[in-house]
Amino acid sequence: MKKIIVSSLIVLGLSTAAFAVGTTPDFVSIDADTSGGVSLIEAQVALPELTEEAFAAADIDVSGELSAAEFDALVAATVVPAS
Repeated sequence: MKKIIVSSLIVLGLSTAAFAVGTTPDFVSIDADTSGGVSLIEAQVALPELTEEAFAAADIDVSGELSAAEFDALVAATVVPAS
């Protein structure tokens, strides 16, 4: 549990600076614990409106984490480009 909290805080710190300048979230930045997958908590830092249902739908292999390809597809489907 402590690891999840610390990872979440790290992700929050990393992502806050990135999103302040309006960049699109990238897998490496969001995978705070460098597990090779993005958890729901990590994904919600990048995409605060992300629901558990949407995360589960993006988790094609049902591993409980998003792979880089799954995360990229989710971001492409949810992030609106700046005009």
